[in-house]
Amino acid sequence: MPFSHEEPQQPDQPDQPQQPDQPDQSGRHDRQGHGPQEHGPLAGFTVGVTAARRADELGALLQRRGAAVLHAPALRIVPLADDSELLAATKQLIDQAPDIVVATTAIGFRGWVEAADGWGLGEHLLDVLRGVELLARGPKVKGAVRAQGLTEEWSPSSESMAEVLDRLLEEGVDGRRIAVQLHGEPLPGFVESLRAAGAEVVGVPVYRWMPPEDIGPLDRLLDAAVTRGLDALTFTSAPAAASLLGRAEERGLLPELLTALGHDVLPACVGPVTALPLQARGIDTVQPERFRLGPLVQVLCKELPSRARTLPIAGHRVEIRGHAVLVDDELRPVPPAGMSLLRALSRRPGWVVARAELLRALPGAGRDEHAVETAMTRLRTALGTPKLIQTVVKRGYRLALDPAADAKYADT
Repeated sequence: MPFSHEEPQQPDQPDQPQQPDQPDQSGRHDRQGHGPQEHGPLAGFTVGVTAARRADELGALLQRRGAAVLHAPALRIVPLADDSELLAATKQLIDQAPDIVVATTAIGFRGWVEAADGWGLGEHLLDVLRGVELLARGPKVKGAVRAQGLTEEWSPSSESMAEVLDRLLEEGVDGRRIAVQLHGEPLPGFVESLRAAGAEVVGVPVYRWMPPEDIGPLDRLLDAAVTRGLDALTFTSAPAAASLLGRAEERGLLPELLTALGHDVLPACVGPVTALPLQARGIDTVQPERFRLGPLVQVLCKELPSRARTLPIAGHRVEIRGHAVLVDDELRPVPPAGMSLLRALSRRPGWVVARAELLRALPGAGRDEHAVETAMTRLRTALGTPKLIQTVVKRGYRLALDPAADAKYADT
């Protein structure tokens, strides 16, 4: 298991504006008065964002690709200058210099030096760091180290803490004092492995995670997840994932949340360490190969459309997404009640679904089957093609599946 911390970085290249009549990421052409309406690969999907840091950037990347975004920080970060634990660790290292310092995140290293400056200890800390073996996890951290006029002894190309650990253990750490920059949660197995090999490890808590001051948005995000109001939920740190699970447990919603994440709501993590709290609960996640926000969004652009149900109905290609439908590549937003009916019909395409069954699919509809008729009328209007759904007198409704597809779904 890699002992790496995912600090999502800036996307490698800024998104370039689409040129007229050039295909966008979903292969559709820009609308210049002709052809299908342009929309991004995430149009019609709702994505939850749990990040406390750089949430605006992640939200903008998602929205640029058409997604609706629901943001609720699962955590808040204690400002470095106000963190008494960091101050105590900094003074300890100045008084008794370590042999090795491991810098794990760029933002954390910069913040540590800035906080030390605020306490009047900045030059003392830099003097100590100049005289130690300084290891930097990856190029972003290396850049932060060099910006302070320091030079790293070594940096792994993989950005993996597992490679850092292997190097330290190969060198031998018995009796050596090692300062490790923490990042909100213990590095799984890293510190324990060093101590087992005889090292004295000093943790440097460059920032700490705390519960959000306003828990309301997080509760609304949880409610949206368990009621399938989300199509995907993104995580950029393990503490955020653990916090969401903890809050669900406090509210008695953990079983419902785990069921949603296991079947209907796609959990997307920026990397393997972020996914650990979810994996511990038996939840599989999707992750990009590179621990960056851009690749995380690209994974969603691939995964969510591939999970959408596509059916040939009444001579049209109908793709059912989270809160909208593509009818012949034209995006048609659909009210929540209408989406509930459409999903119930699509589970048995071409088959008649009784009004009573459709009524049960409507959230909070009660016992009046007239609610089905009202929602069905609005659904047909939203789809813009009323003949997609047929009324079967005294029985219910059915999707007008194309004849060639009837045989395919006859035994489902």
